[in-house]
Amino acid sequence: MVNKDAVGRTGPRFDVVIERGKIREFARATGSTSPGYLDEPDPVVPPTFLTTASFWQPPEAADIYRTLDIDPRRLLHGEQEFLFTLEPPRAGTVLHAQTTVEEIYDKEGRRGGVMTFAVLRSDFTDDDGVIIAQARTTLIETGRAPADSGEG
Repeated sequence: MVNKDAVGRTGPRFDVVIERGKIREFARATGSTSPGYLDEPDPVVPPTFLTTASFWQPPEAADIYRTLDIDPRRLLHGEQEFLFTLEPPRAGTVLHAQTTVEEIYDKEGRRGGVMTFAVLRSDFTDDDGVIIAQARTTLIETGRAPADSGEG
């Protein structure tokens, strides 16, 4: 059962260095042929690039996910949203990221059973603390674990 007391908890702040080569790799991995991502000397990040911030997280950042106490057998990734409050960052930018458990709520599933939704917000700020972008991740714990198929 999801720990609803986790609302408001915040993980450690960490730096995300936006590198030209990583923008190019991400663009190619997602099938983009845009010269803006592939050829520019200081390309802007693709819209979903900040999902790679998880590679920059320190090990203790996983603690915020553990405090949710979601059963991994019942976990679904429900939604991912990116909001840029200013121009998206370019290669050479260093952002400071921090994740907060924003909301946890229940909803009755169509097939029976209660689903619990956990919304996590990651703020990406500049050196002055100005929010450049936010990412929202919605995790869902289903009402029951998938049935054992009996195969093994």
